[in-house]
Amino acid sequence: MNAPASTDLHTDPKLFPGLDVYAVAGNPISHSKSPAIHQRFAEQAKQQMHYGRLQPEVDAFVAAAKSFFSAGGKGMNVTVPFKLDAQELADVLTSRAQLAGAVNTLWAKEGKIYGDNTDGAGLVRDLLAQGITLSSARILLIGAGGAARGVLGPLLEQSPKCLVIANRSSAKADELVKIFANLAAQHEVALESRTLTDLENPLITQYPFDLVINATAAGLIDESPLGSKAVSNVFVPSSFAYDMVYGKTTALMQQALQRGARVSDGLGMLVEQAADAFLLWRGANLATAIDPRSVLAKLRS
Repeated sequence: MNAPASTDLHTDPKLFPGLDVYAVAGNPISHSKSPAIHQRFAEQAKQQMHYGRLQPEVDAFVAAAKSFFSAGGKGMNVTVPFKLDAQELADVLTSRAQLAGAVNTLWAKEGKIYGDNTDGAGLVRDLLAQGITLSSARILLIGAGGAARGVLGPLLEQSPKCLVIANRSSAKADELVKIFANLAAQHEVALESRTLTDLENPLITQYPFDLVINATAAGLIDESPLGSKAVSNVFVPSSFAYDMVYGKTTALMQQALQRGARVSDGLGMLVEQAADAFLLWRGANLATAIDPRSVLAKLRS
């Protein structure tokens, strides 16, 4: 029986004898910056390893991942659309992967596959590196899908004053409020949900936000989740707008700039979550050997 079709882009561990092999899996994947990021980390930390790309068919991630690990692969980053498949594949989930409801980092150890989610930690580290104060801040998180859920835990652990999850429909946002209610209470955060329409109503959205994070894919198609009424309620010049989409000034970022606010794309989050994965694979003792901000600067130049 033939293995399910997948596009193997220099990733078969058997082709690299004597090297630990890692990969990023997604569909599509040719655009991924992960190989360049991990190559730079490997150079900084003097690690001998190979990092490639893997593009399974949309319904063939589990088979492709099992094949990769059985051939000797050591670890894998996972991106769209396979983060839920990766969670189901993992034999052991970290607590933050369980809370995130998705996995973006896999590794093999003692015959088992472990799964973690480094997205939220990467986002928090990028925000702090840019001088954003999260403690006691008013945070608006736009979107209630997997990207939003993946970062909620680490954001709440920073003890903001309040965190509002805004979504087109309220059901998914309400569900996230329930899932994260205990963690929010533990860190004394007022966690609530609103619809995008609620953001346009000054009686409901009475205060602007210190930090607005877009966890929707609207930026990919040059759209913003916020209408003009919501923009005037949400942003003031002291606000900071962060879009998880990277490599462009998105429509949401443009709206924020027009209100005098500062902005950032999500490239720093990509680099910082990769740093977390690298340390999970190669050892936390290498934390002082890698410099994510210099890698980010190189990507931006």
